[in-house]
Amino acid sequence: MLSKLMSLFLLGLVRFLTGSQARWYGCPPKAEQRIYFANHQSHADLVMIWAALPQELRSITRPIAAKDYWTKTPFRQWITTAVFNAVYVDRVAGPQGPRPAAEAAGPAAGSPVAPAAPSPVPVQEPPLPAPSVAGAPPAPAQSVLEGFHGLGSLPTPAGAAEATPPSPAPAPAPAPAPSPEALRAALPEGDPLEPLVRALESGDSIVIFPEGTRGHGDEPQPFKSGLYRLAQMFPQVVLVPAWIQNVQRVMPKGEVVPVPILCSVTFGAPIELAPGEERRAFLDRARRAVIALREV
Repeated sequence: MLSKLMSLFLLGLVRFLTGSQARWYGCPPKAEQRIYFANHQSHADLVMIWAALPQELRSITRPIAAKDYWTKTPFRQWITTAVFNAVYVDRVAGPQGPRPAAEAAGPAAGSPVAPAAPSPVPVQEPPLPAPSVAGAPPAPAQSVLEGFHGLGSLPTPAGAAEATPPSPAPAPAPAPAPSPEALRAALPEGDPLEPLVRALESGDSIVIFPEGTRGHGDEPQPFKSGLYRLAQMFPQVVLVPAWIQNVQRVMPKGEVVPVPILCSVTFGAPIELAPGEERRAFLDRARRAVIALREV
């Protein structure tokens, strides 16, 4: 009951401060499983995009929240858990795995590294020509030219079968791409995407910020690989770009008191991961889809 009252209070507050205008430019507000991906310039982005969604979408959509920030105080943790039903992600990178013993040890400090001595290659002397005997015919030229393929071929004696060059080995068939189920099963424990994958497997929609951290310029920073990996694992989920306008001016970085400014969220046409599309090409295309909504 308390979480319901807080939800109504925050919804009214956000709409009073920002107007919370939702503009559906490229797709209707449809109750289907989606991944909304947007620019990120303020911690209020989470609240802004949550408030912009209509009730039927808000109830099935879970925003992604940075665990280190939104669990810093009990009140923040309660808000993100009870009101927003957020998915926590850990932004702290895990420790690197141990290096191989041979690589970690390396040469002893100060000891010179002697280059490996080249293996001696036996040089085969060309056969000496047979001594000429008076009246004997000269040695055939084939014995001298044998093995020098660049000099052309000698005539084949009558009755001898022509040598057939070996046929090239067939190129190996490309390995099939792993299935989405296999990609999800191979996700290592502790991977930052693990809570997002679990939320999508349960049928929820999510809101992510592919930059990974808040930007400070007019355009979003290059997208991290998380969006690409989720698109591989869940090809049936609709990918919807969104542009959040002006919310960084409502609560600039370091401020705690919001300032009333008209804001909006523009949702664009869905995109898809094309078959065989490379990671960076897809992420750049997704980023351009978000930036294009700024001028709509």
